[in-house]
Amino acid sequence: MRLIRGHWQLVLLTLLVFALWSTPVMIPLKILIVYLHELSHAIAITLTGGEVLNLNIDAQQGGLVAGRGGNRFISLSAGYLGSLLIGVVLLIAALRTKADKWIMALCGAVTLLVAALYVRDAFALMFTIGTGLAMLLSARFLGHAINDLILRIIGLSSMFYVPYDIFSDTIARSYLRSDARMLADEFGGTTVMWGGLWLMISLVVIGCCLRYGLGRSSNLALPRLRR
Repeated sequence: MRLIRGHWQLVLLTLLVFALWSTPVMIPLKILIVYLHELSHAIAITLTGGEVLNLNIDAQQGGLVAGRGGNRFISLSAGYLGSLLIGVVLLIAALRTKADKWIMALCGAVTLLVAALYVRDAFALMFTIGTGLAMLLSARFLGHAINDLILRIIGLSSMFYVPYDIFSDTIARSYLRSDARMLADEFGGTTVMWGGLWLMISLVVIGCCLRYGLGRSSNLALPRLRR
């Protein structure tokens, strides 16, 4: 009961996101999560010495990163686990710091940089440029509470969607050519084995985030009504 009282806003926000998940209003958020997945691939390729040639996302919530070089094992593993870590970092940063506007501005600047360097497709360009500009405008003109709320929504959605996505793509539909399928083809094992490993890791990371990252209370202060 104390846990619910201290974090009732996060609980309500999570329930609201899941309730609306299959509605058209959530499509931009879903595409944003796909972008974070592909961005994680791109970051892994770059950090392991490779070159990103193209980053693409589409209106059907699909995505693809074309790269050259880098560590293939790490870059393939980075999609699900990287977007999970991005979600955790954004959520914890929103909850535990007062730098929400700076974090939002950084996210916007990075998204515009990615659009300039790696995005070629028309839809992906419109989405990344529009999202990057919206984030910069939010950081510039909206208050701390609104930016905090947006970061919470993105962080929670990315974090909680990863286990579902892993299960759906690598276990329930193991025949798909997913990251796990490619990892199995290139390094051995099976799609279900790699997907199951990623699923366990994601659940452990989420559990640690909820246990150690939330603090005693994560609720935003509500404005008081004047009498």
